Amino acid sequence: MAEDLQIIEGSKAEQYQTLLPQIKALLEGEPDLIANLANISAALKEQFGWLWIGFYLVKNNELVLGPFQGPVACTRIKKGRGVCGTSWAEAKTMIVPDVEKFPGHIACSSLSRSEIVVPIILNDEVVAVLDADSEALDTYDETDQQYLEEILGWVEF
Repeated sequence: MAEDLQIIEGSKAEQYQTLLPQIKALLEGEPDLIANLANISAALKEQFGWLWIGFYLVKNNELVLGPFQGPVACTRIKKGRGVCGTSWAEAKTMIVPDVEKFPGHIACSSLSRSEIVVPIILNDEVVAVLDADSEALDTYDETDQQYLEEILGWVEF
């Protein structure tokens, strides 16, 4: 298990390429879901310095706040509501360059300007979503989507 992360500067792709093996090392041999989600959140927050990064888990037909890094967050989100609920309902990654332009955006923090939400799908069903928020507009793109989807493919439920 890695105890310290190597944080690097460089292109977004270079940052992910350095971070991915470190996250994989954190997950190897650790069977606990919550511990793994917590370490993924912490590693991404440390590398990228996003405003908020964390998970919502599907429980009793709603998203319930799970491990995260950042300011306090919305605790429960209904299916189809906001970016997280929409990602869950549509079972696809949502990249939102400007949250003010997203119909029905849930403002857990007034500082959030852009967002990406990536679903974790198990047996054709969304079981959780990874949510990342930035204080800057247009922070997330297909590079984030590619690498975040790869990381979430390693999570075992």
